[in-house]
Amino acid sequence: MFDIAPSELLLVAFVALIVIGPKDLPKALRVVGYWVGKARGVARQFRQGFDSMVREAELEEMEKRWAAENERIMREHPASDGDAVVEPVTDDGTPPPVMVEQPQVVEAERPAPAADPRPVESKPAQANPDVAPS
Repeated sequence: MFDIAPSELLLVAFVALIVIGPKDLPKALRVVGYWVGKARGVARQFRQGFDSMVREAELEEMEKRWAAENERIMREHPASDGDAVVEPVTDDGTPPPVMVEQPQVVEAERPAPAADPRPVESKPAQANPDVAPS
């Protein structure tokens, strides 16, 4: 959209350096950055509002199409009393509970206990307490 060559950008930076001066150039760049950010925010908000309006218009158009298609289908296939689904009802007017098959719980086979993989340590023989050590 905006075609700015690097040489043009250098020329603008050089003129800004001479006109504004090196002391006030950071302040000027900060102000320019602030206003560019504000402009981008306004553009973003405008774009979001426009996208929102387009989306709403598309939804309204789809709803109209769906309503027309639904009306066409209802005209082609009118409901008859024989096609109606009758829900079962108990004496007190509530639907009956849904019955499901209860799962059978079976005890799993337990594997044989594994041998202890640690080596057996031999214990030193205990001295007879009746015999005095030599």
